[in-house]
Amino acid sequence: MLFDFGRTWAATDAAKANSDTAREQVELQKDLIVLTVKEQYFLQLLSSRLVVVSVQAVDRAELNLKSAKGFYDVGTRPKFDVTRAEVDVANARVNLIRAQNAVSLARIGLNQAMGIAINAPTRVKDILAYEAVKFDRETLVSEALKQRPEYKQARLQADAAEATVRQTFRDFFPNLFGVTSVGAGRSDIESRGSLSSPSGTRETKDWNIGLELRWNIFDGGNKIARYRETKALLEAAQARVRDTELQVWQQVEQSHVNVVEAEERIGAAQKAVESAQENFRLSQGRFDAGVGTIIELTDAQLALTQAQATEAQALSDYKISIARLERSLGRR
Repeated sequence: MLFDFGRTWAATDAAKANSDTAREQVELQKDLIVLTVKEQYFLQLLSSRLVVVSVQAVDRAELNLKSAKGFYDVGTRPKFDVTRAEVDVANARVNLIRAQNAVSLARIGLNQAMGIAINAPTRVKDILAYEAVKFDRETLVSEALKQRPEYKQARLQADAAEATVRQTFRDFFPNLFGVTSVGAGRSDIESRGSLSSPSGTRETKDWNIGLELRWNIFDGGNKIARYRETKALLEAAQARVRDTELQVWQQVEQSHVNVVEAEERIGAAQKAVESAQENFRLSQGRFDAGVGTIIELTDAQLALTQAQATEAQALSDYKISIARLERSLGRR
């Protein structure tokens, strides 16, 4: 075959686009692994931070119990205060056990995400602190469309579909072939001049060179149906490109909004911790002075514990929201 009117070139383009699509699938899996490791990492930090909060809650509850017993022993407080303080200590210890168990589960999740032994004693550095991160909202979507493997895949699939359309369209054209043939013959020749003259042979060769056009005139409409099918597949691939673009746009906008919201929650949570600490200090002073009740004190302690847990959760959500925004942008 000398020429097929671009059929082979179109098939090559389609194969190359499909190869690049598979390569982008590898990049997509890498992005998902990176995000999973980040999420598990910050979940591990959150679980460890909640253990610290629970330990502090146990210490405060035990201190309150010690004060209540002291007042009860001298007859200035009822037995109810001691009982209530004992309940608070028990609840604080239960919460501590749950927090410690959450650390173990988070470590298992992190090890699995990293692909190492599940029971490996992984230890992580605590970076669960607020650090302002700025993003240029005007350029986020354009950056994501340049980096996201999903969008690249969709465009490559559209390219492959377009090349397949070109390939099937070329099937309507003939194929140009170069043809050659070689023939050889031998004939005997007698010498008539003398009886002793040796007889001889003569060899002949024939060469034929030409061009052929081979064209399938009728195939029952198969080529037309195939061509229409590939055009429909191309339109579907182009629609997926637009759909993927809108999905990327949506994910970027949502991720950015989540980052802003998580950042604002950190400030509110830190203020709540400051207020809860001051309230607990005042309640403890009132209780020690004999003018406050054990219920007031335990409520203040519970509010402080919840405020500290909320702050830790806000910090973790902020870090995870940044990781998800980076993922939506195609960053690693």
